[in-house]
Amino acid sequence: MADDLPEGWERKMSRSAGKEYYLNIYTKESQWELPTAPAERSPMVQCSHLLVKHRDSRRPSSWREENITRTKDKALKILQGYRDQITSGQATFEELASQYSDCSSAKRGGDLGPFGRGQMQKPFEDATYSMKVGELSQPISTDSGVHIILRTA
Repeated sequence: MADDLPEGWERKMSRSAGKEYYLNIYTKESQWELPTAPAERSPMVQCSHLLVKHRDSRRPSSWREENITRTKDKALKILQGYRDQITSGQATFEELASQYSDCSSAKRGGDLGPFGRGQMQKPFEDATYSMKVGELSQPISTDSGVHIILRTA
């Protein structure tokens, strides 16, 4: 029963090993040993991002474009242009993300809300956690496409 586990842990069954394991619901890390203490929480971060997909993205379509055919190099050039507009003060991050991001977060100006470790693709997570609040990233590549990230909390 879940009620005999410390707070923040869930009991799961491994399909491959056929035995029970325990999942930290905050960090999504798992272990075979019965936990004896409440689950550790990873610190939450928050960011906005602007995503430009390309033809090799894992899903090369978006709310803006049904069939994305641009190359990764072209996506990077487009993204660098958006970054240049933001850093020069020609446009705000929120304006450009709202208009041009290939992610559905565009309707929130790119805001992804708070998240912890293990919830985003690793390159995106690593970049966000390494940034200071208010910092704008260089282009980051993930399976989704290329992003610029603005750390907001």
